[in-house]
Amino acid sequence: MATRAQPALFRRAGSAGAEALATGGAASAGGPGRPGPLQDETLGVASVPSQWRGVQGIRRETMVDTGMSWRLLKNMDVWLPAVLAKLKSCQTASIATAEASVQTRKHADAEVQTEVPAPVSARTVAQHDSPRLAAFLRRVEAMVIRELNKNWQSHAFDGFEVNWTEQQPTVMCLHTLGYPPAQGQGLHVTSVSWNTTGSVVACAYGRLDDGDWSTLKSFVCAWNLDRRGLNPQQPSAVVEVPSAVMCLAFHPTQPSHVAGGLYSGEVLVWDVSHPEDPLLWRTGLTDDTHTDPVYQVVWLPEPRHSHRFQVLSVATDGKVLLWQGGGAGQLQLTEGFALVVQQLPRNTKLKKVASRSSVPWQQKRPLSRGCLALCPCGPRHGSPSVPMVVPSTLNLFLSAGTDGHIHLYSMLQAQPLASLQLSHKYLFAVRWSPVRPLVFAAASGEGDVQLFDLQKSSQKPTVSIKQTQDDSPVYCLEFNRQQTQLLAAGDAKGTVKVWQLSTEFTEQGPRETEDLEQLAAEVAN
Repeated sequence: MATRAQPALFRRAGSAGAEALATGGAASAGGPGRPGPLQDETLGVASVPSQWRGVQGIRRETMVDTGMSWRLLKNMDVWLPAVLAKLKSCQTASIATAEASVQTRKHADAEVQTEVPAPVSARTVAQHDSPRLAAFLRRVEAMVIRELNKNWQSHAFDGFEVNWTEQQPTVMCLHTLGYPPAQGQGLHVTSVSWNTTGSVVACAYGRLDDGDWSTLKSFVCAWNLDRRGLNPQQPSAVVEVPSAVMCLAFHPTQPSHVAGGLYSGEVLVWDVSHPEDPLLWRTGLTDDTHTDPVYQVVWLPEPRHSHRFQVLSVATDGKVLLWQGGGAGQLQLTEGFALVVQQLPRNTKLKKVASRSSVPWQQKRPLSRGCLALCPCGPRHGSPSVPMVVPSTLNLFLSAGTDGHIHLYSMLQAQPLASLQLSHKYLFAVRWSPVRPLVFAAASGEGDVQLFDLQKSSQKPTVSIKQTQDDSPVYCLEFNRQQTQLLAAGDAKGTVKVWQLSTEFTEQGPRETEDLEQLAAEVAN
């Protein structure tokens, strides 16, 4: 059977050829709607990809890789050195390394044990007492006694005291004391005083301004500085007084008794150990009392009974009165003194004051506001707590007043030996040191406390202490006779400051008294 190809119809492979095969070629020869005759034809091959072969190929590749890996592992001793050598050639420079051992702590145990001391037999004197030693002592005995006598008669160390305390290079403030009710009224500290033990300091509150302050209620306050838990704003004792207190003085032997002078002219004595009822004695306001403010009170021993004391008071009315404590709480007048006309220089202006006292007063003059400080030198008599000196040997004293000058006087002449201007304002107080004859202190109206050492300079202060920051006046100051390194000063702010002095102001050098008298003699000449 002949076969005729139909290239035009089956030239395209794929689905078109398959479709023609299924319809038997109806659409190719007979026309539309008429099937064509069956004919033998050779068609193109239709190929379908085999999935089995793909799977078998993957397995084959895996087997090849696995075999290669096995062969590599099997021959690792052949190819690994070569690879390592290749890698070594690609490395960077070698890294320097170092090893350090950790330091260990060495331990050592040691025991220190004391042994029981062997008893030492005391040697007898006879073993050391040889004829040679006895002969030596007899030979030097006269020489040693002669030198000891020379030392005993020497005055090289007169006035020298051994002090084992630590040297203090500066002056510093230990306490700042005050009573807020008094400060709230604007009261000044007009006087300070240390008691006989040196542990209690008392201050008087009043006013030193011009004006009548006699009706102003005031206070006397005391602080025990040795008391544990000291409150500087809460005194140990407070005494209310009906008038301004101008001066104070503790009793020489009774630590709690203190005398005070009032602006009204009255003198009182209190016992500050009984604050609920402190008043012991008072003068009252009589014809025998002062008519002006009392600016100084001092305790003096009785001539026949040195253990009993009287109160000496001084006021601006020109009177110097001596009082004795009596019964019924009254101070009784025993003596009175006044400055008479014959004792005054001719150029002094007098102020006539009518006398109302039972003591026959002569005409007198008001005492100017100022202060005196007697030099603590010369032999002492009377009670140890109240130094009394023989007038013939006590020939030097200091004075300070409203002119801002300090004058050094000798009792042997009327003119001052030396004058020193410390302030352009008032000087309210000056005090000699109780242990250094060449040292004194002064309180200025510019708020300073000046410390002088005449051994160093007679023209300027050795130390200037600033008491008040606003230049308020310092009205009073007092050295502590028992604790000589302490100095108390009161000011117009109602404050008492306790200063600790450096050792240069408290340690006396040899022959200081003689040096002071020599200085006075040189100035006088």
